[in-house]
Order: sequence, then structure tokens, then C-alpha cells
Amino acid sequence: MNQDKKEFMAEAIRLAKENLKTGKGGPFGAVVVRDGKIVGKGGNSVTSTNDPTAHAEINAIRDACKNLNTFQLDDCEIYTSCEPCPMCLGAIYWARPKKIYYACNKQDAANAGFDDSFIYDEINIPLNDRKIPANQMMQQEAQEVFKEWIILESKIEY
Repeated sequence: MNQDKKEFMAEAIRLAKENLKTGKGGPFGAVVVRDGKIVGKGGNSVTSTNDPTAHAEINAIRDACKNLNTFQLDDCEIYTSCEPCPMCLGAIYWARPKKIYYACNKQDAANAGFDDSFIYDEINIPLNDRKIPANQMMQQEAQEVFKEWIILESKIEY
């Protein structure tokens, strides 16, 4: 393993450990790297910000996008102290980095009390049978917005 990659992962782990000391959130950290330099950092801040989406990876993505003035990270790598949860994995795919490196896996997280297996299970269950039911409504009205988007000349595609 490349020494730089180890240093980037060590920084993600350091951010996770720092969270134990500061109490900002769970024991997770992440960094975004471009051209061999850290361009975004994040620690989990769910409990300190009362934001269930404030996971380390998402915070690092937000920081990197702000610092790079872009909404896509296609020339970047993400280093995270733990295998991304389903939400973070979705955010990572939307950000489009070229690679993900992680330290702990989802079983390690589950052993520490962070078990996401129920979310993976829920994804495969029909919408109306899930623990949180989803009901579709006003589809035609909402489709009008998509129709306008399709013909909008000033849109920025992503």
C-alpha cells in the first residue's frame, strides 16, 4: 500500500478518534483527496448538529465541494474510517469520486452498535411493506416539473 494512501487513511481515523474526545458525534472520519492533497475533511456530527445526515463522508464531501467550488468529485478519492452506510454510499456515488478506501467494514460498525443491515434489508422490501411506508401521490403534477426541466435551456446537468 502506498505511503500517501496510509497517511490519508490515518487522517480519516484520526478524525474519527477526535470525535471521541470532542463528543461531536459518532466515531467516524473521512477525507477527500485530489492530486495527492486533502481537499475536504469531515467527522461525524450527527448528535452535535441534530442532523441525521451529518455523517463523516457527507461532511467531507460537502467540505471538498465547497473548497473546490464544484458539485462533482470525479478526480478525487475518498478515505473513510469505516465502510460507508447506504446513505453515504449514495452520496459518494452522486459525488462521483474515482475510488473509495475504507478501514473498518460494516460488521465492525455493527459490532460497535452501528448496524445498518436493516436499511439494506428494507431496500429489498416492497414500498408499502417497509417499516416506514411510502405512498405515492400527485405524480402527474410533479411530472410537470420534470417536463419543464427537460426543455430548460439554462439547466446545469449533473
